[in-house]
Amino acid sequence: MAPDTTPTEHGDHGDHRDDRDRDHRDHSSTPRARRRPHRPRRTTGRPRTRAAQRRALRREVPGTVGVLTDAHDFQAMRGYDTFPFDDHPAYLRHVEALLTSRAAGGLHTSVALFDPDDFAEYCTDEGIAPDAVRSRSRFTASVAARGDALTYTGQPLDELLPRLIDNAVRRATWEYAASLLADIGACAHCGEDIGKASFDRAFHLLSRLLEAAGPGAHHLVCSVLAPEEHLLAALQAERDATSATARIDTVALTEFVTVLATAVALDRPAGVVLRTTTEEDAPVRLHGWRLHASSLVPLTEAEVFSAYCTDATTGEPVSPEPNVEYRAGFEVPTDDPDSHR
Repeated sequence: MAPDTTPTEHGDHGDHRDDRDRDHRDHSSTPRARRRPHRPRRTTGRPRTRAAQRRALRREVPGTVGVLTDAHDFQAMRGYDTFPFDDHPAYLRHVEALLTSRAAGGLHTSVALFDPDDFAEYCTDEGIAPDAVRSRSRFTASVAARGDALTYTGQPLDELLPRLIDNAVRRATWEYAASLLADIGACAHCGEDIGKASFDRAFHLLSRLLEAAGPGAHHLVCSVLAPEEHLLAALQAERDATSATARIDTVALTEFVTVLATAVALDRPAGVVLRTTTEEDAPVRLHGWRLHASSLVPLTEAEVFSAYCTDATTGEPVSPEPNVEYRAGFEVPTDDPDSHR
């Protein structure tokens, strides 16, 4: 604030100083208990009104948005009177606008796949009416609570939705494979849990394979012809030259081992392929194995080339990938414990 500069006030400055000096002397002689305590002014920018405080608190609360990713699921939800949308592309535009709006406001938001069949089952189990906004909110929160939501970081919806679908497929694959292992039961001869023994064996095989693969960025895919499904699981592992173990996501590790364990337990046809990159400009190395008698048997170079360069649907040849070397699988040393099938 700029000082006043009128002549009269300039002429009175001396008198005002005398008054202030007297006031100062009077205050200094006042007992400390009678003085009014000094209250410093806030400078932290904290909201003072109740409405402002509620708005600030709202920014601390995370949120989850459930998304109907395809037109079929969207059509199923249109059967509920409380569902307000009738056009799937327009609905997706509204979803994206909501996500960007929350991100612009600094709100943490996760996105979950909304499956109408799972929703109906959830409502039945919980004893709640499916045709209600609150029921849809509760279901979405339950999906996020079990870890099936992705954090929204500003990516376009056409990039986020495929990741949501992939996560849902991975979880369904793991649940199916885990149920197969659980249903096998115990060995009739020794009483050992076959599912657990097969899981331990699959983990053993994977550990030995990664040890033999050495340093590099490794991408593995396991394919199993299960009784009713064709199961696929993928795993990313990285190991540098100074480390004895690879860095692996624990969830992906469990999914991969569970799928491989179904082949071990049920003696089903299965294969494992490994894609390894060691340096930025170095060729990618491809190796392959088939599962036989609970062991990984290396494929020949020709078999690896054929597996990658043949269309699985038509059987027609496919051009080799550039900067890729198709190599035979290497030996995976194991202690070859007895296994149950």
